[in-house]
Parts: sequence; C-alpha cells; structure tokens
Amino acid sequence: MPRLSDTMTEGTVATWLKKVGDKVSEGDILAEIETDKATMEFESFNSGTLLYIGINEGETAAVDSLLAIIGKEGEDISGLISGTATVTEAATTVVEEKVEAQTSSNNSQPTALPKGVVVVTMPRLSDTMTEGTVATWLKKVGDKVSEGDILAEIETDKATMEFESFNAGTLLYIGINEGQSAPVDSVLAIIGPAGTDITGVAENFKKGGTTTAAPAKSSEETTTSNVAVASTEVAETINSGRIFASPLAKQIAKDKGINLAQVKGSGENGRITKSDVENFTPSAAAPSQSQPVVTPSTTEATTAVVKPFVPAGETFSEEIKNSQMRKTIAKRLSESIFTAPHFYLTIEVTMDEAMKSRAVINSVPDTKVSFNDMVIKACAMALKKHPKVNSQWKEDAITINHHVNVGVAVAVEDGLVVPVLRFTDQMSLSQICGNVKDLAGKAKSKKLQPAEMEGSTFTVSNLGMFGIQSFTSIINQPNSAILSVGAIEEKPVVKNGQIVVGNTMVLTLACDHRTVDGATGAQFLQTLRQYLENPVTMLA
Repeated sequence: MPRLSDTMTEGTVATWLKKVGDKVSEGDILAEIETDKATMEFESFNSGTLLYIGINEGETAAVDSLLAIIGKEGEDISGLISGTATVTEAATTVVEEKVEAQTSSNNSQPTALPKGVVVVTMPRLSDTMTEGTVATWLKKVGDKVSEGDILAEIETDKATMEFESFNAGTLLYIGINEGQSAPVDSVLAIIGPAGTDITGVAENFKKGGTTTAAPAKSSEETTTSNVAVASTEVAETINSGRIFASPLAKQIAKDKGINLAQVKGSGENGRITKSDVENFTPSAAAPSQSQPVVTPSTTEATTAVVKPFVPAGETFSEEIKNSQMRKTIAKRLSESIFTAPHFYLTIEVTMDEAMKSRAVINSVPDTKVSFNDMVIKACAMALKKHPKVNSQWKEDAITINHHVNVGVAVAVEDGLVVPVLRFTDQMSLSQICGNVKDLAGKAKSKKLQPAEMEGSTFTVSNLGMFGIQSFTSIINQPNSAILSVGAIEEKPVVKNGQIVVGNTMVLTLACDHRTVDGATGAQFLQTLRQYLENPVTMLA
C-alpha cells in the first residue's frame, strides 16, 4: 500500500482495474486508492502478471501492507504471502486456482457475474462521507456509457460532485433514484453488455443499503422497457421543461437572469455547462430542435416559491429532509462543543486607519480588498507570532502548526462550509482577496473539492455584513480557535480625553482550553489589534 499523501497512514482500495491473471505493463493503472485527501490512481512500476491481490475493493489497510504481487505467470509465491494478515486465503502456484481463491475470498461479491458486467457502488467522495444523495442522473437505463462519461451528480456532506464512469457498456440498472440517499458502497448502478440478464445481481451485491428501483428483468423485457422508458422520458422532458445543466451553470444562469431553455448545451447529451452560460448572448436565443421551449413560469431562474395558506387560528408545519451537509454540520459541531472546553475572549478594535488604508488600496485599478481580507491577513501574521493558538489537541500530545492555513466560513444554501487558504501568511492582501472570492464562488455553486476544505489550522467567521455587532462561534475541529468578526459601527469614542466619532469592530475569539490558555489567547488578540489599527505594519 503506497503512501500517496504526506498525512496518509492507511488507504482504501476503491477499485481494482486489473484482476488476478491479467498482464501488467509498467505504467498501467493497477487500482484507484482512496487516501485521507482524495481518490488517486496508482500505477504499476513493474511488468508481468498480477499473481495475487492482498486488499480487496472496499477494504482498508495500513501503508506498506501487501497490496499485490506481480511476477511471472505460474510462479510459486506461497512463500511471499505466508503469514500475511491482510489476506484471507493462501494462493497456489496455478493462476487459475488463484483466481478461484480470490473470488471465493471476496464475500462482498457474488461467486459469478455475467461476462462484462460491472457493479458500480456509491463512491466515497470525501473523507467524512458516509452516505450520498443522487442529485441528478445524466444517463438512463439503456443508454450507452463510455469510460469517462458523467453518470450522475452526487451530493455529499460537503458538495455536489460529478461522478464519472470508469467502465464502458450499457447502463443496465439504476439502484438509487434521484433524490434518494444511500450509504457508501450501496449499489448505484450496473453496467454491462446490452441485453445481459442481470437478475439477482443487485440483490447479491447489496451491503445494507436499500434501493427502490424495480428488480432486474429478463433481457427481452429489458430491451422493450428501455425503449418505452426512453420515449416516456423524452415526452416528460418536453412537457415538464426539465433542463439538464450542471449545478454551477444553473447558479450562474440564476445570478445573470438567463433562461436556460434558450441556452444550447455543448456537454454530453446536450447538457449545459458553465461555459455555455458564460458565453450565452441574447442573439443566440433561438431554440434548437433538441432543446424544448419553456415558458418563464416553468424556468428554474424565475420560479417563485408560493407559501401554503394557513387559516387564522390553525397550526401548520412541514418537514424538510436533512441534506448530507446539514447532517455532517450537526454531527461535527455537536462533537466540538461537547468535547472541547470552549472559552471566549472579546476585544473592540478601532478601524479608522483600516478604512483609510482600504480606500487607498482599492483606488488601484482592478483591486477590491474587503475588510474581511484584512482580518484574515492580520490573523495569519498574528498566528506566526503566537503559534500556540495555531495548534491541535491530541490525546498524547499537542501539535503546534508553524504553517498557517486559515479556514474561511462561507454560508451556503444548505448550511456552512469552510474552504481553506493554504499558507495564508505568505499571501498578499490582493492574493487573499482573489482566493477568497474564488473559493466562496465554488462553495455557493457546490463545486468545492474535498482537498479545498481540508487542512485548516485556524478559522475566521464573519457576520458583520449582516449587521451583527458580536457573536460567538463553535470551534471548527481540529482547530484550537475560531475568530468571530462583527460589523464596523460608527459610534462615539474617547480619544485623548475627547469624545469623537469613531469606527469600531468587535472581535470574539473562541478557544479550546485544552490547548490555549486565557493569557495566550489575550496576547494573540493584542497582536491582532495592533495589525488592524496600524495596517501599514502588515506590509512590513
């Protein structure tokens, strides 16, 4: 098992792209391995025959565990695998017997699959994902699937992500319908040669997840029903005005007030992409034959939410299904508040000089730095001087981080995400500004990648734009502190014994008392105040 990231201690085999008995050339992709940060392709550095697989799909093992053995066909490898804890059966010297032993040892797979059939399971698309929701299917039963085609958009606990096929064939079965949720490794789909009888395949592969799709039919029935389904779905698309577009394309169209029915998609099956919306001009609004005309009343961008009428004196309530993101927020914040002893420190900062400096900076063409950008920069520099605040609690030790990765809390429709600015202390104000805008845009369109939300050492949460004077935040574990930023207020202040009009901002630092003491937090806030009240010092 290779170490594919600096923090990786164990890996999970997501998919084997070779099977026992296959020829392997140097550079061939052996497997897809899920690390603590991403799912990555692992290529072979050797040529030969794959004689043995030590870690099955879905199994997790420590770095340096036996992953596979490559050698000459028929070679005796019994001595290599004897005593290995990660295998379930010893291999013999005959390749055919190895194949049989490998199949029988994999309890999560049926003993035999129809030739060319592949079962696709719900992927683990983030390090904290335990279940996923199918937001949109981009293929339907009966469609041809090529390697690399986007099968579906899957909503995880952090974002909605496109899931592509690693196999080619025909989509024979859908196990999780749009809007439904299922645990990781549940049967998502079955791909194989057209007309293949897959009766019982999905049931044999289920790992506790439930599906509501109809059972597999015989090949004749499947062929007939596929034609009927295709005809029905085309009719439904025309009648209901359903438009296939990526989540980012929908968001951009909504922001710009563009009717998606007038945009011609360049993606797969006419799917509208981000670039299609960005390049759209009214002159190109003539509807194509493949794109139905939709009246404004049925278009996503102009649909109004009508609240139900509640007669006076009557009660009314409704249930809203919890998204994966909302479930994860609830779990992680509950764990934080109940495991980390929080305490809070509050200061009021004079922002007059910061306001003057910002006005000068923003006078430069194509530059627009926000006060939040200035707070982030000041925090990064203060953390370098007070690294104990930039720490992490572990049962046997406290980790002091000497690199600064500031997480920026961003409100999205389903809750809150925290994209991370890596090595923030090394960024200029304009770089911070650009990165925050880019990450916030991805967050709101659900296009953040898991790697963009990992590795924070400190977090900033700002509600000042909503007029909130002050508030307290729950620490974003495994950080030791989070800064809550309030609104800048014009108010009477005392300067040199005189009452004058000034601009102040309240900052509240939530600290984990296991790692940060009161005096340590107070010293950090003092340094932070010095930077914000004298912004020129941040340029030194």
